[in-house]
Amino acid sequence: MRERFYVTTPIYYPSDRLHIGHAYTTTVADSLARWHRFAGRDVYFVTGSDEHGQKIQRAALAKGVTPQAYVDEIVASFKHLWEKMNIRYDDFVRTTDDRHHRAVQAVFQKIYDQGDIYKSAYEGWYCTPCETFWVESRLEEGHCPDCKRPVELVKEESYFFRLSKYAERLLKHIEEHPEFIQPESRRNEMVNFIKGGLEDLCVSRTTFDWGIPVPFDSKHVVYVWFDALTNYLTALGYPDTDGLMEDWWPADLHLVGKEIMRFHTIIWPIMLMALELPLPKTVFGHGWLLFDSDKMSKSKGNVVDPLVLIDEFGVDAIRYFLMREISFGQDGNFSRKALIERTNADLANDLGNLLNRTLSMLNRYFDGVVPEPAASPGDVDQALIDHANRLGKEVDDCLKQFKLNDALIRIWQLVGRANKYVDERAPWNLAKLEDKSELSSVMYNLVETLRIVALLIKPFLPETGEKMWQQLGLAGLNSKSLADAVWGLLPAGTQTAKGDPIFPRIEAEKEEEPAEEPKEQKQEETKPEGVLISIDDFMKCELVVAEILEAGPVKGADRLLKLQVDIGSEKRQIVAGIAKHYAPADLIGKRIVVVQNLKPAKLRGELSEGMLLAATSPDGTLELVSVSEAIPAGSRVK
Repeated sequence: MRERFYVTTPIYYPSDRLHIGHAYTTTVADSLARWHRFAGRDVYFVTGSDEHGQKIQRAALAKGVTPQAYVDEIVASFKHLWEKMNIRYDDFVRTTDDRHHRAVQAVFQKIYDQGDIYKSAYEGWYCTPCETFWVESRLEEGHCPDCKRPVELVKEESYFFRLSKYAERLLKHIEEHPEFIQPESRRNEMVNFIKGGLEDLCVSRTTFDWGIPVPFDSKHVVYVWFDALTNYLTALGYPDTDGLMEDWWPADLHLVGKEIMRFHTIIWPIMLMALELPLPKTVFGHGWLLFDSDKMSKSKGNVVDPLVLIDEFGVDAIRYFLMREISFGQDGNFSRKALIERTNADLANDLGNLLNRTLSMLNRYFDGVVPEPAASPGDVDQALIDHANRLGKEVDDCLKQFKLNDALIRIWQLVGRANKYVDERAPWNLAKLEDKSELSSVMYNLVETLRIVALLIKPFLPETGEKMWQQLGLAGLNSKSLADAVWGLLPAGTQTAKGDPIFPRIEAEKEEEPAEEPKEQKQEETKPEGVLISIDDFMKCELVVAEILEAGPVKGADRLLKLQVDIGSEKRQIVAGIAKHYAPADLIGKRIVVVQNLKPAKLRGELSEGMLLAATSPDGTLELVSVSEAIPAGSRVK
């Protein structure tokens, strides 16, 4: 029996159009679903819209339309966005669907019949924007602790769900299944919340009617969160327990934002316990996508429209940024500048440049036809082959642990390794030899590396994988699987079809320079171009070979990396602005050229004791000046 993977997003609330933060959640779910299909697993991917509640009814009234007409228009915009983002879901659940009404009423009735729902009167605080009940002790200065907005005092007859009855059982489950709530920080928060005491939950309302009627009391409508959470069963045909329910439940992953973890890890599992159904394997609460370090919110005017970004940058650049820039589970920051820099560095300079230069050389030396790898691989060739061969399993292992950021880093390490391989093997020099066997092998190795990269990135960047596949002269990408991401499956004799660059470089947006102080005259900078120096001047620079021992980011500085280097006589720290061109892991062991007698300076609070040498092409591509491993650290460059 094949492995299976049932993944869901939260169903989004149609109070307004979606922003880039919603696109982040659904892109992650889509990429995971695509990857697991690619890896040979059966996959079911569900998303949807949460359309009931007092907030929707009030918004529709203010607009002068019915609640149904109001949500229909906005839900259409959801589906349009997912189409533009290349989201391929298996089911889209609307809580206004008849099938969903049937599922919710069946859930409510079953829990009521066994005595876990009872009628009483509710008097307490309610946050309409969050559709959440609060006891007074949980409020923060009289406001909702989640959204910080005012709450309303509500008095009405209601039905209540006995959450408190299941508190100990839920704690026991969390303790025995640490994978149930991820990441660990969210699990600790939820455990503390439960231990603080669970109140029975009000699960019906009478003061408005935009909702699903309680099956045995039509004066009441079901509480919107009780309604919404049931969607994960609706998608599988509940209350029918054969068919999809039998095949797919329990869910493997509920992917949600951290702000709704309490509903998904306390209310929802207790509902399932009351229904005598298994609990989901994992609920993962990812972080927020921030805008200039602040949570996106329409009221703050800082939401980012993903449709505008897609039109400007292309969908794969947006998908890549969302998954590569943010460590999954943590908050991430969005800015146009970061998006442009990430696109230029990783997609244009690294991946696009590798594809373009490889196919250009193949056209020059072999008329674009993939040659037979004639020579036995040397150490450098074998290192590239081994890296490419093990990558598929490494990426799969990352994604089984929901480490999307790490998975992309690993793929781009191979891209970086292949770019380095071009420089190490120098095909332009091999082309001068009468015997072309070594050149044939080098070119085959590069094209085969690109074939494996195209396979592995397609679940994340569907359009890019397809474009690469076409330029490599290959067909049938959609029929390929992880089993095809092994070395040696590229047929010699394939006619490639070099096309336009897959990621043209984006012109960086210039920031306005700060105004000069009126009394302070700016000194004109002396430019070195055209200035003649003597040999004595040049000899003042002590250039030595340094081996990079460690590399890592500098806190608060996107462009800087902090390097620990061995210059032969001692170890030093150098801070360099190369973070957009090199991943730290790619630098370890590299032997570079540094100026060792440069006056030490502090950059972003970090001491820099030297300067490395690098070359920058007119298009912005940067490469460090380096030497082979035959030259030991400390060797003088002159």
